Amino acid sequence: CAGRPGRAFGGIESRLGSLLDRLPALQDACRNFMRDAEEIACSRRMNSLTLNRHTEILEILEIPQLMDTCVRNGYYEEALELAAYVRRLERKHSSIPVIQGIVDEVRQSTQLMLNQLIQQLRTNIQLPACLRVIGYLRRMDVFTEAELRIKFLQARDAWLRSIQTSIPDDDPYFRITKTIEACRVHLFDIVTQYRAIFSDEEPLLPPEGQALNEGAIFHGWVLQKVSEFLRTLEHDLQRGVGSRLDSLLGQCMYFGLSFSRVGADFRGQLAPLFQRVAADAFRKAVEEAVEKFREEMNSYTLISAPAVLGGSAGVPMPTAQPGTLQPPMVLLDFPPLACFLNGLLVAFNDLRLCCPVALAQDVTACLEDALGEVR
Repeated sequence: CAGRPGRAFGGIESRLGSLLDRLPALQDACRNFMRDAEEIACSRRMNSLTLNRHTEILEILEIPQLMDTCVRNGYYEEALELAAYVRRLERKHSSIPVIQGIVDEVRQSTQLMLNQLIQQLRTNIQLPACLRVIGYLRRMDVFTEAELRIKFLQARDAWLRSIQTSIPDDDPYFRITKTIEACRVHLFDIVTQYRAIFSDEEPLLPPEGQALNEGAIFHGWVLQKVSEFLRTLEHDLQRGVGSRLDSLLGQCMYFGLSFSRVGADFRGQLAPLFQRVAADAFRKAVEEAVEKFREEMNSYTLISAPAVLGGSAGVPMPTAQPGTLQPPMVLLDFPPLACFLNGLLVAFNDLRLCCPVALAQDVTACLEDALGEVR
């Protein structure tokens, strides 16, 4: 009678031992289930939050596309606001890969906007548009004040050079007159734009704390442009402008006078250029007259002269007007001398159109040398 309960208890004990052996595995499975359940619940919460914030998230994800559209359509004000918002996002959530991707794409659009703004400065842009462009560049905060001034002058200089390059150089006179007109109008506009945009009243301080003269950038650029104009003028004058030297001198003087209002009067540097050209033209004309005289003297004899020994005595002599000088009519008996005198008179007539006082000694020496050649 006692054996049956004993066997029953033994079976219960064996089953309990088997159950105890399986409890650790059950505990692990329960823990895994709880962990998976928590992950699923967390994911569900995130999905619910994402669904609730769908509109805001979509707006953030569309920022790069919106930024690109604004830049390509010229809505720079809105583009700058988007760029500022993205910078705030980067400071708060820089560790999120999606935000970092948005920041990179916005930076590419910002670079495109920077190129477009600088390209606008390379066109025929007026002062109000220049003020807007420089305002956008300052808000972008990619250049220091000195760098911004240099960029502005470089861009405007590129536009001015394109205008000068388009001028045909077949005729030196036409080229130099068009160059004077282009420089006088457009260069003065650039100077006006620069002075309206940038102020040199208060010197800026570089990071080291030493005073930086920002005005030297502008004055150096103006000096460079004036030097380039003087080189172009000298080159074209050497190519020859005929008897229109006085017209060019008047235009250049007016150009220099207009620049005196901005403190860049260069009229003093024009005199040596025109003086040298006038002297060279006079010297060349006198040399041609001397050379022609030599050629005629090689084939001239007194026997072949049309009138010898006072043959022109019967020719009526025209009376000279009071206060005027006329060559003696006796020179007609000697054609080489008459042609030589005509050559000198032509040289003096050309010199009369543009005759600096400083040429007196050079003209005198040249004339003395020529007269010494024909003795």
